[in-house]
Amino acid sequence: MTRCSLPLVSCLVLAPLLTVFYGCHSHTFSEDAEQARAERNAEQDSARQQLDMIPPPSKSRFMAIHTAESWENPSITVEPGMLELRVTVADPTPQLGSGGMLRPVAARQQELNISLDKLDEAVSSIPESAWPYGRVVSVEEPTNTPAKAEPQVRRNLEVTVRELNDLGIVVYDVRDGIVR
Repeated sequence: MTRCSLPLVSCLVLAPLLTVFYGCHSHTFSEDAEQARAERNAEQDSARQQLDMIPPPSKSRFMAIHTAESWENPSITVEPGMLELRVTVADPTPQLGSGGMLRPVAARQQELNISLDKLDEAVSSIPESAWPYGRVVSVEEPTNTPAKAEPQVRRNLEVTVRELNDLGIVVYDVRDGIVR
């Protein structure tokens, strides 16, 4: 072989290999993205079906609440890197009166830190008895967010509201009395 034909031969050998490599890689990425999207849609459909068993929100009941302490439905505080989900499980024996020494409200409250991508799974897992106002969730920002974390909190808040609305859940800001 001559010296001039060696680069030509290497180009002829490498070009098809590069085409196959890059072609397969982009095709695989596209398939993976499509499969992930399909799985996400299936999870949302499953969550919607579970949440459909909870009655629609009763505006006359939840709009009268203006403090987080009085709120009985699930509530979410949007943090920069996570969501804090608070759930108050219903009193198992309401015929004996509300709460009491053996059934205090604080003992029936649960706080969970969840990632934003697990929101639909977490919300659909909340028992029906924890939704006395119907399908409405209080969503708020933390009161002492550092200035440099505010943009991330706002983005997470927007995504949270959108995801909850997609699931058929009304979002209510208890402090401001705003339905989103």
